[in-house]
Amino acid sequence: MSVGGVVLAAGRSSRMGKSKALLEIEGETFLERTIGILLEGGCGVVAAVLAAGEAGRRPGALARARGARPVENRLEGAEQIDSLRVGLEALPEEAEAAIALPVDHPLADAQTVAALIRTFRSSGAPIVRPVYHDHPGHPVLFARVVWDELADPTLAEGARDVVHRHAESIRDVPIDDRGVTIDVNTPDDYQREVAPGGRL
Repeated sequence: MSVGGVVLAAGRSSRMGKSKALLEIEGETFLERTIGILLEGGCGVVAAVLAAGEAGRRPGALARARGARPVENRLEGAEQIDSLRVGLEALPEEAEAAIALPVDHPLADAQTVAALIRTFRSSGAPIVRPVYHDHPGHPVLFARVVWDELADPTLAEGARDVVHRHAESIRDVPIDDRGVTIDVNTPDDYQREVAPGGRL
């Protein structure tokens, strides 16, 4: 089963005050790191969803150099579910599932992605997600059978609605990877999780 990846990097980064995609971690940007996590974990193709106009700027160049296909979410006031839809549409027809990773989760491990893919291939579950100490995290695998549901414009809470709808058939994968639950969303998050003792 071919599995694609989607990096969600079109957010406004209003709480961080600067582009989260271009923040640095160990010599590379969050955008490069999250693309690498998906590719190294076994995703055959990765779509990096960027804000309008960014595919032709530095984020697009970084995405291409790291091996991803940059695509743009051009909707004004777009939500994360809109970026997920753009990313799913950019994946090849042979993709049987997609693993979605927000760009502000750069501390997840590629082995977690590999574990999600193994679980999907063995179970065929519609949704597979990592769980660290009983806490679900990111990235999350969505099988193609739920992509039409994710495209429904009436979803009140985006992908969460689809996750709740399939609660009985989700496969949770226990993971020893604290990074799946770390959302680097504010300068304080960055200082605490990425650059202790440093400066943003």
